[in-house]
Amino acid sequence: MTYEETIQWMFNQLPMYQTQGASAYKKDLTNTLLLAEYLGHPEGKIKAVHIAGTNGKGSVSNMLASVLQTAGYNVGLYTSPHLKDFRERIKINGQDISKDFIMQFMQQHKPFFEANSLSFFEMTVGLAFEYFKAENVDVAIIETGLGGRLDSTNIITPLLSVITNIGMDHTQFLGNTLQAIAGEKAGIIKPGVSVVVGEYLPETKAVFETKAEQCNAQLYFAQDAVVQKYESDLKGLYQHQNIKTVVQSVGLLRGHFNISEEHLTEGLLNVAKNTGFMGRWQQINCNPTAIADTAHNSHGLKLVMQQVKEQHFETLRIVFGVVNDKDLSDILPLLPQNAIYYFCKPSVPRGLDAGILAEEAKKYKLFGKIFTLVNDAYSAAIQDSSENDFIYIGGSTFVVAEIL
Repeated sequence: MTYEETIQWMFNQLPMYQTQGASAYKKDLTNTLLLAEYLGHPEGKIKAVHIAGTNGKGSVSNMLASVLQTAGYNVGLYTSPHLKDFRERIKINGQDISKDFIMQFMQQHKPFFEANSLSFFEMTVGLAFEYFKAENVDVAIIETGLGGRLDSTNIITPLLSVITNIGMDHTQFLGNTLQAIAGEKAGIIKPGVSVVVGEYLPETKAVFETKAEQCNAQLYFAQDAVVQKYESDLKGLYQHQNIKTVVQSVGLLRGHFNISEEHLTEGLLNVAKNTGFMGRWQQINCNPTAIADTAHNSHGLKLVMQQVKEQHFETLRIVFGVVNDKDLSDILPLLPQNAIYYFCKPSVPRGLDAGILAEEAKKYKLFGKIFTLVNDAYSAAIQDSSENDFIYIGGSTFVVAEIL
């Protein structure tokens, strides 16, 4: 198979949460453990940092990778979902995994994948671990895909576990209370492995404390730490807490790696350059200013909308689309009423019809035009704007991916 045929087979033949939703969610790690054994346990041959959380785990993962790269280490980075190309999920020092490695891996192991009905995510995790082992990385930053306890990445024993924060998202899988969701995320805490929690709430703090005590794991709350102010090229206001989480994590990783204060400062300032990270308060146009951000749940959108409201503009225009399992009553009240909306449908099977979205939005006094395609919505927003307007593009990772 060609590279394109290989990727198409992965996307089309096997369940994948990114496009399919609930049917792709596995209830245990049986298949992942089976795959790990079949591959000779590559995950046991790499040093790793494991990162979970409702929001911010992508930013924290890329920041940590950037800092470690700046310190001179060979750094693997596994994240999801991708924005433009599947290969973005698996990187070493900011370079995407090669097409050849993917093709060879899939061709060699395809009979095993088919015989055991492995999911897209299980195969991809196996691919990442095998690649990082083959390329002899000094450390791999591993981001969970969904939850933690039952996530396919949760077969590693890392040097450090990091949980960024807890919010109400993916409740159909993780539970409908903050405590339940925190319990799933806390599933990445391992015996004797220190854990950093970026932000906690009264409902979640005890969950982390109990799990850490059970595992005899040292627990650190980054939001309580007093640290100097660091700047980053990632400009969302919500990055301030992510930076605190990274600083706390780096302090602990200094027990394993030589990371100077200069490495930390420079790494935070060059995240996009070092890792290719995209889609977080990313400016994609000037005059009018257009910002794209992948925030897609109430916890993330609340912070982003606060920053939108702080911008200076004549007219606020919002290009907005969501997936069909999103709780609209949870996110639409967060959106400003003093904006003109361009409702659109992400081009994935889970994309919510823009007309349905617009009808729901009317209940919250949010009004605008309806577009079948994301890029048509963005083009219309640009065309309608004066140079002093402000355009925000978001609601879903898929919306941002299509714009970028």
